[in-house]
Amino acid sequence: MIEKNLNLKKLNIEDMDVETIKKAAKTGTTTVGLIYKEGVIIGTESQATAGYVVASKTAQKLFEINNFTAATISGGVADAQYVINQLQALSRLREVEKGIIPEPKYIANITRNILFSGRSYYLAMMIIGGYSKSEKKGKLYGIDLLGALFEEDSFISFGSGSTYALGLLEADWKPDLSEEEAIALMKNAVRSSRERDIASGFEIQLCKVNENGFTKIQ
Repeated sequence: MIEKNLNLKKLNIEDMDVETIKKAAKTGTTTVGLIYKEGVIIGTESQATAGYVVASKTAQKLFEINNFTAATISGGVADAQYVINQLQALSRLREVEKGIIPEPKYIANITRNILFSGRSYYLAMMIIGGYSKSEKKGKLYGIDLLGALFEEDSFISFGSGSTYALGLLEADWKPDLSEEEAIALMKNAVRSSRERDIASGFEIQLCKVNENGFTKIQ
């Protein structure tokens, strides 16, 4: 993940030139989500960077939001952690109010609202993936630092290593992947990024979300 931009708090989004936005979007990490036959697989790696320094080899970038939704983070560490804490709290509040666990789409929309309302402040890009009990299938969303939301029906990747992961996913992803095939593909996608992207490295973090809920794989 890239270092925190200390001047970002002083900027308005209107004052950010194209190069600044491009730099913010190109965060130093690899996060990936893909849909398989029974749900979604979410994966990333564990390296956090501060400029050209490896700040942590064991950074947590994969989070359980609720039993049917997971999220990965890329961008400024403090911003991303704040958003994750808000999502977990708001998900629990919704569950208490309605008596049911919120759908992945609900969590994705909350994420979009937080990032859009804080678009002059938050440097974070998120992948939200989960299993929809109402639609009985996996759901996958990407939200960028400006609050734009993208729903995907195959796969998505954010971060500086995403180009390497996306190339492999384009070649090998197919509809109705089995769980074993999906996990193998996810591991290969993250490994390919670790091999070529200097900002991605160390341990793979991996989970699946299906009708049985969130399960950490490694």
